[in-house]
Amino acid sequence: MYNPNYPSIEDLRERARRRIPRFAFEYLDGGCNEDVNLHKNTAELRVIELKPFYLSRHTASDTKTELFGHVYDAPFGIAPVGLQGLMWPGAPEILAKAALEHNIPFVLSTVTTASIERIGTLTEGRFWYQLYHPADNALRDDLLDRAEAAGCRVLVLLCDVPTFGYRPRDIRNGLAMPPKMTLRNILQIMGKPNWAIRTLLHGQPDFATMKKYMPKGLDIKQLGLYMNQTFSGRLNEEKIAPIRERWKGKLVLKGVASEQDTEMAIRLGLDGIIISNHGGRQLDAGQSTIRSLADIAPKYAGQIKIMMDSGIRSGPDIARTLARGAEFAFLGRSFMYGVAALGKEGAQHTISILKVQLKQVMEQICCAKVEDLPKHLI
Repeated sequence: MYNPNYPSIEDLRERARRRIPRFAFEYLDGGCNEDVNLHKNTAELRVIELKPFYLSRHTASDTKTELFGHVYDAPFGIAPVGLQGLMWPGAPEILAKAALEHNIPFVLSTVTTASIERIGTLTEGRFWYQLYHPADNALRDDLLDRAEAAGCRVLVLLCDVPTFGYRPRDIRNGLAMPPKMTLRNILQIMGKPNWAIRTLLHGQPDFATMKKYMPKGLDIKQLGLYMNQTFSGRLNEEKIAPIRERWKGKLVLKGVASEQDTEMAIRLGLDGIIISNHGGRQLDAGQSTIRSLADIAPKYAGQIKIMMDSGIRSGPDIARTLARGAEFAFLGRSFMYGVAALGKEGAQHTISILKVQLKQVMEQICCAKVEDLPKHLI
């Protein structure tokens, strides 16, 4: 059950803003450049309208959804987010546990603060892993072997970070791992004693999955150089094909925004795509994800599983996304607002809000099954 004091995602966002240091909140909340695509994602999604059929023979609405051979309790999952432990200590572990309990997918980022092995244990192997493509094939293969050994069900290849986005807030805040201790950042931490104490007790966050490969004692500049040298974010057919051959589980391409990339994913035998623009954090001049979905879904439905993230904040947003042709939705910021706002209870609370909101929309428009939502699209 959800906490009635915070009945909306916006309530959680506001409490998170007040509860954690500004540099951490701005990393979570911001986009790139002038935040144009960040705001456009949600604004253009919310233009979508649904038609109710009040006199139909409706008895109940079921949110269960089959995806890649598993029946989830709801058609949404927890998207990968980097540096989660910076925003709240133990955030990825909190979210992974809640995802298992609620039977929804949790996607682990390569650059978050929990290791592949830790999340594999917490989820009993029921997790997805998002791979930032390494420049070195030996490192790539070792990460794939670790994910497979941990029981990972679905491998997600990230394709929308060929270069790191220009994010003025993060530059101003000197954000790295650990964050640069400027006087301004120190004062922000002092102003959030609960966050500071919990972080101190939990331990300084780090790139847990990458820790075994990283030289010790890197300062901020050296860390940035190491990350740039280690990862080669620009994907192409030559990089994807050997991963498809090696990885025996389901393989998904995340960051798709064009018909051309969708066609390549189908040609290479991938199982799904996630239409995404990295939450508006990479290309401010790009198209909103719902616009990309509108172009891609009608043409390629049935040929590959089509999912979407970026801009989705609420249960009605999930309903809009599925009505427009996505088969599954992922949310990142909404879950992080929940954990930053309410700690360990935040993940359960956020999932509960989204489930209740989505089911209410389906009941209101007299939609019995998730796959029937497109019939209600105006």
